[in-house]
Amino acid sequence: RPDYKDFRLGIQKAQEAIDNSVGSPSSVKLENKGDLSFFYIRDENLAPKSKAQLRRQKQASKMQNKKVGEEEPKANKVVLRELLGELYSDKEYMEKLLKDDDLSQTSTSSGTTILDLIMSGIAFLDTRTEFWRQQKPIYARERDRRMRERNWKITREQERASPTKYILYTLEEIDQMLASGNAEDSQKKAKKLLVTVENWTKLDVPNKEEVIGNLYSCIGNAQIELGDMTKALENHKNDLELAQEHNLIDAKSRALDNIGRVYARIGQFADAVEVWMEKIPLAKTSLERTWLFHEIGRCHLELSNNEAARDFGEKSLSCSEESGDEEWKMNASVLVAQAEMKLNNYRAGVIYFEKALEKAVLL
Repeated sequence: RPDYKDFRLGIQKAQEAIDNSVGSPSSVKLENKGDLSFFYIRDENLAPKSKAQLRRQKQASKMQNKKVGEEEPKANKVVLRELLGELYSDKEYMEKLLKDDDLSQTSTSSGTTILDLIMSGIAFLDTRTEFWRQQKPIYARERDRRMRERNWKITREQERASPTKYILYTLEEIDQMLASGNAEDSQKKAKKLLVTVENWTKLDVPNKEEVIGNLYSCIGNAQIELGDMTKALENHKNDLELAQEHNLIDAKSRALDNIGRVYARIGQFADAVEVWMEKIPLAKTSLERTWLFHEIGRCHLELSNNEAARDFGEKSLSCSEESGDEEWKMNASVLVAQAEMKLNNYRAGVIYFEKALEKAVLL
């Protein structure tokens, strides 16, 4: 309802978030120019193309419609490089290959053109980009925006003046340390922040229980990487206890996820299944359900519950079709194939292995 103030405010906030993430729409300029006929001359007299081929052909059209030699806006490059990380150089390389007409029309021994493979690779990286753009934490986006404006120096005075700002900044540092492989320092910083937050009042930090639970989770994740599964399990259970006590649904889902991971890592597959089954109703997206069903299926396979492994593999495959994630389609197909082979359904197993191979070639 556009006549409501909250509705208009929501649109404004969404627009600001988009501008902060990818820049102003005015920075993007596309032109419908260029001759695309070379994409279609080959195969003109052959049988009709498959849906996948038509989709890749359409993607090629979009890529070539951009003005040749035109650089991506600088803001876009920065965002893409941050979201893709090491994969950004792969994307640049494939886009250069796309400009090589002779190479892109070459066929492989299986009949697939190099163009098809290039477009599949670019499409996959575009999917990854959108996924990570959506998954990136809100506090990370806020920090990125502020860091571009100025160097953010946190002093004791600022800490006392704005506990929330200090917490967000420190949580991001903790995440970055863990992501870069520095689990020991990540754990130390999380423990230090935990002590600080516990000494603050609810007036200082209104969502104090939520922050404390998040820190238990950070400490537990660092301990998983350090191989200390006993302490990791203890901290993730502390996170779960707080979530249940204060009805924090997202925190409960996170804690169940992590507890299941610990159980699976130490070989307690039945316990992992029990915990992850409790998480199923809390999963919000098709991609999350894809991962969850796959992990439950893997545990059943380890327990030789082969029919259950197949059933959850099929559920994972169905959810991966909804989410459109090619990598998880491959993983789910492998799981179903392995379960079918253990059930002596060799023909079905081969079919699913072949499906997995098709996805692997595209990846």
